[in-house]
Amino acid sequence: MVARAARAADLADLDGAVSDCFACPRLVAWREEVARVKRAAFRDQDYWGRPVPGLGPPDARIAILGLAPAAHGGNRTGRIFTGDRSGDVLFAALHRAGLANQPTSVSADDGLTLRDTRIFAAVRCAPPDNKPTPAERDTCAPWLHREVELIRPTLRVVVALGAFAWAAWWPVLRQVYGQRPPTPRPVFGHGAHWSGESVPALLGCYHVSQQNTFTGRLTPAMLDDVFTRAKELAGVD
Repeated sequence: MVARAARAADLADLDGAVSDCFACPRLVAWREEVARVKRAAFRDQDYWGRPVPGLGPPDARIAILGLAPAAHGGNRTGRIFTGDRSGDVLFAALHRAGLANQPTSVSADDGLTLRDTRIFAAVRCAPPDNKPTPAERDTCAPWLHREVELIRPTLRVVVALGAFAWAAWWPVLRQVYGQRPPTPRPVFGHGAHWSGESVPALLGCYHVSQQNTFTGRLTPAMLDDVFTRAKELAGVD
C-alpha cells in the first residue's frame, strides 16, 4: 500500500487507489457488513461500502483532517462527511465561512464544491464504534502522507477535528516535510494553535460529532471562530 500511495501522480489517481484499498481486515469486514445490512432509513439505497477519498481542490490552502468516515454517512454516500449530522454541521460552517458553495451535503452528486479547502480523514474506512485502532491509523497513514504531499505547494493551515486527528498530524511532519515533530507534543484542545517553520499551521477543533454538537460542547459560533482563524492564517479572503 505504501508503494501504491507513493505512485499516485495526482489527487484523482490517489482517490482511485484509496477507494480500492483492502489493507485492514477488521475495517473491510465492518464497512462491507454495514453496506450489506444498511440502516432502515436507507434500505433502498446502494451503499458505497469502500474507503472514502478526500474532497476538495488540488490548490487548497486549508485542510480539514477528520477521524474516519461515518458508517451511514461517508460509507453510504462515498463522499467524506456527506449524508450525516456531522456533515450537516461542518458544511454549514464552511458555507458561512465562504469555503463551500452550499450549506448542505446529502449525496455525492448534489453539486457541493469547496473553495481553498480539502477535507480528508486519518482513517479512510468506517470503523466499528467510530474507533479505529492505532495500528489501523498507522496502516492508513501513507494515503494521508501522499495527499498532503500533493497539496503541499499551497497548503498553509490544517484544522484537526479531535484529538485522534491531532495525533495523526505529527508523523506527517517527518514523512512529508522532513521535520522532527515537536517534543513534547502540543496538547490538543479546541482553539489550540501550533506553528512550525516552513510547515502548515495546526489548529485544534472539537470534532463535529453529535456527541459534541448536541450537547453544546461545540457550537456554530465556536466553529466559525476556528474557520475565521484558519482563513486568516492561510491568507484566504
